Amino acid sequence: MMDDAAAMNEIDALATALADASPREILRDALGRFGDELVIAFSGAEDVLLIEHAHQTGLPYRVLCVDTGRLHPETLRFFAAVEERYGIRIEVAFPRAEAVEQLVRAKGLFSFLVDGHRECCSIRKVEPLRRSLARVRAWVTGQRRDQSLDTRQAVAKVERDPVFVGVDGAPLTKYNPLAEMTSDEVWGLIRALELPYNPLHDRGMVSIGCEPCTRSILPGQHEREGRWWWELAEGKECGLHAGNLASSTVDPGEGA
Repeated sequence: MMDDAAAMNEIDALATALADASPREILRDALGRFGDELVIAFSGAEDVLLIEHAHQTGLPYRVLCVDTGRLHPETLRFFAAVEERYGIRIEVAFPRAEAVEQLVRAKGLFSFLVDGHRECCSIRKVEPLRRSLARVRAWVTGQRRDQSLDTRQAVAKVERDPVFVGVDGAPLTKYNPLAEMTSDEVWGLIRALELPYNPLHDRGMVSIGCEPCTRSILPGQHEREGRWWWELAEGKECGLHAGNLASSTVDPGEGA
């Protein structure tokens, strides 16, 4: 196994080599390089385009989602539609039941409306993902720079994950193939290719997470304004991509 310095050099070299690559080229490199030691993160929104690109490479691929226990029914049905279209089985990570029970018993079902979303997200989203990523060497996300002007505008196509670590604690390579794409470009492809999508999008929900932490946005609002809508706009990350926050020194178990 290569040491951390060698792993970092490899990631830096990848970032340089793929700086001008298309999303499909990036997926092909990721799948060819890491094989079944890589997972594609699927949240039930525009990430379906990642699966389409992976499918078109002809290479085997794994898809991972986190079921927080509070997903919309429409999101779960969307998962099933994606499985049927691509003939795959999505790997589902679940939160630890005892941690959810402890939170709910101590603070109730809607503590996040008072305390903020970070504690709940840490238990329901971040910790299950951390466990899953600790078994692989790389992962693929659907992050785009236009999703958030204050936390995602500098998202790289390839980077060392600043929050999570991979198997045996080694640096984890994080691919963001859609980084340069706009929402309009993504949706143009989804419609042109007639890909399945979450019906919540037709109800004005652009960035889709848990219920009730997602709501429709008004014309002119940025898509992230529909997430954790009772909180201030700055730094709306659940912990999965906490490394996007410039001042972040977050432990992946803390979910900030």
